[in-house]
Amino acid sequence: MSPLAEQIATPQLELIPLRPLDADEMVNILADARLYAFTGGNPPNRDELRARYERQSAGHSADGTEEWHNWIVRRRPESEAIGFVQATIVGTRGPADVAWVIGVPWQGRGFATEAAQALVAWLERGGVSLITAHVHPDHHASAAVAARGGLEPTDQIEDGERVWRRIRVCRRIGVESNRSG
Repeated sequence: MSPLAEQIATPQLELIPLRPLDADEMVNILADARLYAFTGGNPPNRDELRARYERQSAGHSADGTEEWHNWIVRRRPESEAIGFVQATIVGTRGPADVAWVIGVPWQGRGFATEAAQALVAWLERGGVSLITAHVHPDHHASAAVAARGGLEPTDQIEDGERVWRRIRVCRRIGVESNRSG
């Protein structure tokens, strides 16, 4: 994969690589406590979010074993920020763990699904063959996003969340994508 995320366009959205200055706009979107019902934690303040975005925009972990790709999800044509998607890639070709958050006012409109599908496709074009997501068992909306993104639930539970995964199998005679649970 590339060391930095690139812009990704979908019919309704633009996924724009994260910058520390995005904290100014995103702090209001992430301020709704309902976003943390399944993941825990509290909304960040502007300084906390800016510090997080400074670390994430580096594009890799301190030890260099993980690539970090983070995008602000923006609605077209206004370029209004509505959430974010991210992928953490271990090694050069994965596995990759993905996540998405769409602000409460924009939920239920298919934006999370569209962003997640674009992220999965971007990862697969980059050669990542195993993609995972962690979804709380009671978070039915996020489970639906994972399923529409081509991931399937496994029996594996990590930190109280079900692991979903998509495996892309490459064969010598062409490439065939298989989803496996």
